[in-house]
Amino acid sequence: MNILKILDSLTDDALYTKPLSRNENLSQLSSFGKRTAAAAIPLGLGAFLSGNAKAETKKVETEESLAFKKDALSDALQLALTLEYLEDEYYAKGLAASTLTIPAADKIVFQQIAKHEKAHVAFLKAALTSLGVTPGAKPTFDFTVNGAFNPFGDYQQFLILAQAFEDTGVRAYKGQAGNVMGNKAILQAALQIHSVEARHASQVRRMRMNKGWIELNNGGSMPAATDAVYAGEQNTTQAGFNTATAFGAEAGSASFDEILTGAQATAIATLFID
Repeated sequence: MNILKILDSLTDDALYTKPLSRNENLSQLSSFGKRTAAAAIPLGLGAFLSGNAKAETKKVETEESLAFKKDALSDALQLALTLEYLEDEYYAKGLAASTLTIPAADKIVFQQIAKHEKAHVAFLKAALTSLGVTPGAKPTFDFTVNGAFNPFGDYQQFLILAQAFEDTGVRAYKGQAGNVMGNKAILQAALQIHSVEARHASQVRRMRMNKGWIELNNGGSMPAATDAVYAGEQNTTQAGFNTATAFGAEAGSASFDEILTGAQATAIATLFID
């Protein structure tokens, strides 16, 4: 099964834009989750990458006009893998925690999101392997940040960190797009994953009774410890045009997600690495 087709189906706008009832929405998420589970099979991913990704990498290494070399590509994938490791383990621990009470309807949503994250980890590991690069080992995570958070005992804190992780992922993937442009196969897949992460973020934000998008640098009732996730989102100038002039600062800033650099994304992830 082609990973691009699977991820493309996961980014169907109908999932979050059609006027569905909550039960219908959850039913669609469940259907997508079944397809994503198949995407997590390394052999399937390896088959996809053995042709397209390797061929594109060879092209990158032989065309001097391309700005980004293999090391930039592999660094971008390693960063993405670290973030996906973090999300994958976070949802797995949350769903398994006997000390955390997740409402039944919300639990179904997180079960599907967890399947997506597992598929993303499998894809990124296979992508790195196809490039001849050893995927980084999964770090040891401390989701309490030395006791500052209690995400597996307090559902509201679980939601807060879920939103922070998803919003970080969206900005980080966008920030690394330039570093994977030399490999069209991986670029296409990475952009698909970015779109999936954006839908995760929108869904989790709405579960916290926030808007599905970020306005200014306000995460929406988020603790100060998450400020780095939203720093820079207040920007309203795009391609030299100040969108606030025409639409107001909130709408202007919400129109575009700002990037996180590799260093910024790493700094955020490092807070949760033991």
